[in-house]
Amino acid sequence: MARDVEVRCRCGVVRGRLADAGPGAVNRVVCYCDDCQAFAHRLGRADLLDAHGGSDIVQVAPGSLAFQHGTERVAGLRLGPKGLYRFYATCCGTPLGNTVGPAIPFAGADADPDPDVVFGPPIGGIYGKYAVGTAPARARGWNIALYARAIVMVLGWRLRGRAWPHPFFDRATGEPRYPVTVLSPEERDALRPLCGPTPGAGRA
Repeated sequence: MARDVEVRCRCGVVRGRLADAGPGAVNRVVCYCDDCQAFAHRLGRADLLDAHGGSDIVQVAPGSLAFQHGTERVAGLRLGPKGLYRFYATCCGTPLGNTVGPAIPFAGADADPDPDVVFGPPIGGIYGKYAVGTAPARARGWNIALYARAIVMVLGWRLRGRAWPHPFFDRATGEPRYPVTVLSPEERDALRPLCGPTPGAGRA
């Protein structure tokens, strides 16, 4: 059954609400891509990754997520000029959400420390080829059902007007609500040895 739940950064300064939270209203997946790993390392929060480098992500409609407190501590990061917008709390380095931009009604929010009761278990994993060590079985191969579910949800959110208000973008301008830093190629490359199947490979 869907319900409203509080969302917050790990130290509790940034707080908000997620409406209609429930297993049938969101996608909860574990992403093993090297970009998510790099983001966690950049924030100094590799402790939020699982043993295989996975990030626990809850994919939600932008219009269902809002932050009301501590928004002066929200900032964004892109790993490159065309990378995802990745927002986080500057107070404690907690990831808050990632998105392509306002044109696609989709936000991947960091899962609560104990999300099973609200969201149910992860329905799968993605980008297992970047997992640390051997990828978990749920992240191997191409999970067509998982991607199809995500596409259907995104289309439904758009049709039902769930794209706005967006937690990270201003509707009038289409610009981010919060300051966004774009990593230089050198800064991005410095994170690569920390990620992927054999972290540390190639380091001097």
